[in-house]
Amino acid sequence: MARNHVETQAEWENTMAQRIFAAIRGELYLALPYMNAALCALSPASPQNIGCFATDGQRICFSPSWMIRLYRSNRRYLSRAYLHSVLHCVFRHLWLRGDREPAVWGLACDIAVESVLDHLGVPALSRPVGWLRSETYRKLFDQCRLPGAGPIYRILCSCDAKELTKLQEEFFCDSHSLWPKDPNAPAAQIQGNHWEQLGRQTQLSMQQAGSRASSAEGAAALAAQVQAGRSRRQYREFLRKFAVWQEEPHLDPEEFDLGYYSYGLRTYGNTPLIEPLETREAKRVRDFVIVLDTSESTSGDLVKAFLKETFTLLKSTDSFSSHCRILILQCDDAVRSETVLTDLTALERYTQNFVLKGGGGTDFRPAFARIEQLRQDNRLRNLQGVLYFTDGKGTYPARRPPYDVAFLFLDTGEAPPQVPPWAMQMVIEPEELIRPKAPSLLAPDWSAEPPDEIPQL
Repeated sequence: MARNHVETQAEWENTMAQRIFAAIRGELYLALPYMNAALCALSPASPQNIGCFATDGQRICFSPSWMIRLYRSNRRYLSRAYLHSVLHCVFRHLWLRGDREPAVWGLACDIAVESVLDHLGVPALSRPVGWLRSETYRKLFDQCRLPGAGPIYRILCSCDAKELTKLQEEFFCDSHSLWPKDPNAPAAQIQGNHWEQLGRQTQLSMQQAGSRASSAEGAAALAAQVQAGRSRRQYREFLRKFAVWQEEPHLDPEEFDLGYYSYGLRTYGNTPLIEPLETREAKRVRDFVIVLDTSESTSGDLVKAFLKETFTLLKSTDSFSSHCRILILQCDDAVRSETVLTDLTALERYTQNFVLKGGGGTDFRPAFARIEQLRQDNRLRNLQGVLYFTDGKGTYPARRPPYDVAFLFLDTGEAPPQVPPWAMQMVIEPEELIRPKAPSLLAPDWSAEPPDEIPQL
């Protein structure tokens, strides 16, 4: 006779915690229907030694006993805390840290998420906003209209450790211990790309829901943070858009002449003759143009840093031909300088001797007129595209050029300028170009238990 299984305390807690988790996620489905795809993307897991939510982008981890205890005392806090972790993933905070100081970056991410939650306009997620929190928001909105994690990080770098500790205690909600140690690792970037798609799906669902989604302020903040920030690896992939297939000399052992292969089988039985091909097809960038906006609104240090970063990517990636032609134009309301680099070894010399020329207003048309003239003269025969580094405040061409164009903007904490529909755009965070030194911050060990006081919702 089979014995009846006696449920242990741990098994009971785990079962109840899973039911509670399903209940709070169901409540969020109803309150935020445009986030259904994101809310169900994390699989629940129940490690025993964690006193808050924690996620690695694939799992959402929590302690069953903590879940049950908090459900009894402050049920609404659980829903908000879970959404907090989900928004970290939607905003891709786990994969956009780059070379920033981890603890300060984590604090910036927490403030960015809590700002969205406090302005989202969903009654089930509202909480009392104390003086420190409201004063922090006021200062942030004074310096950047739509504060994302990147702009907040730059502001926090000017704070002292004591002030950062107060902010950390105020905005703590979940553990970041499971965030990728190396956010630029291929596996981490694949996970980040998955959440980028979920973020775009969330934004599209919000647009379809219209005013029913949330308050106008909260919707704008949520949409802006979905788009905020691009990592170094994404910029590298962005540059690959200008690559084209070309044949180059290279022994390719994976490809061989099928004629020799078949002849060997016919002549010698089971002995094929294999002769690898001496050329292969690869994607390479041949000719492209970099235009630098040298108007008064553009900083010379940032322009030089942008060139250095771009040239570093050109030399480190295998997507650029060693014989490519790089045309660099400096332009404000007229073309002020024109330089052609014919090989990657000249990039470093150009950066060292770079001098910014200009300082007038911004007009994009002269640069495109000069590029078209060079195309007509067959001096840019294999032009793949144009990168235009600018603040976006200028006059755009009326017609689409016969090549790809990308306008690159610095993240200033505001929505990027509107570009013509035929152009690509990308927002680059200044930390990718000039990396500020952040103050040291020792994160408190809240992995086992949450803070003593949890705000009642």
